[in-house]
Amino acid sequence: MNSLKGIFYGIVTSVTFGLIPLFTLPLMQKGMEFDSILFYRFLFATLALGGMMKLKKESFRIERRDIPMLILLGFFYTGSAMFLFWGYNFMGAGVATTLHFTYPIFVTLLMFLIFRERASWVTWLAIILAIFGVSRLSLKGTELSLDPVGVVIVLLSAVAYASYITAVNRSRVRDMNGRKLAFYVFIVSTVLFAIKAGTNQGIQALPDAWSIVNLILLAVVPTVISNITLVLAVHHIGGTLTSILGAMEPVTAVCIGVLVFSEPFTAQEGTGILCIIAAVTLIILTRTIQKTLSSVVRKIRPRHA
Repeated sequence: MNSLKGIFYGIVTSVTFGLIPLFTLPLMQKGMEFDSILFYRFLFATLALGGMMKLKKESFRIERRDIPMLILLGFFYTGSAMFLFWGYNFMGAGVATTLHFTYPIFVTLLMFLIFRERASWVTWLAIILAIFGVSRLSLKGTELSLDPVGVVIVLLSAVAYASYITAVNRSRVRDMNGRKLAFYVFIVSTVLFAIKAGTNQGIQALPDAWSIVNLILLAVVPTVISNITLVLAVHHIGGTLTSILGAMEPVTAVCIGVLVFSEPFTAQEGTGILCIIAAVTLIILTRTIQKTLSSVVRKIRPRHA
């Protein structure tokens, strides 16, 4: 039952995150800039998480030495959301979400470059597969089918999210309650988007009642709910299987883009998406693959000795 619950929570996590375009694109069609959309998203998410913590009588107290790291995490999370939403201006939401899903590749690269964590042949194979997948999405024959600027922008969202994950795993805050961590990260993101919007067109007024509904759903479904179910999924089935179930994120976003917003979908794009999902799965299962192969080799060797 625990495994079934964990799988359910993992699917909910990835599917809810993949619903971001469903609530975001209608707001952009109403003329809202992504700075304002993201300001409201994180403001409402902060209020929702704060209310939840209050009901559960959880402490809001943090140590002073954790504040710089929480601010840094806020910058990384803000960058990830900003670049992903910016990318929607250059390509379909499904393709953008798929490119963002390369973040486990960048986590591996960051661990290798910064912390000198050795990468195996499985990792390098996954990276090559991911590059091939990105090229299938970006190229049509010898010509670019996607704006290269847009591709770089969305990949920066993956790098920013990978930086967020790496920073959490390598700092003291990894032992902090998940809701509390998200609450303070969302506060930083809210402030940063308020400042950013203020330096541009200002925080826009909400166009209509339906836009308010979309913003609340954007704050609750792919932000608050996905964060809570992520913690529950990891608790029940561990990080590896939860990460594999994350492949539902781009699949959901692609389905939303094609079925709801009539975005084009070709066999080439399908191949690219499958390559990226396979590459991420290889990254997640690297240790399992290595252990399995080592075990097979150990069993075979004595027979041929």
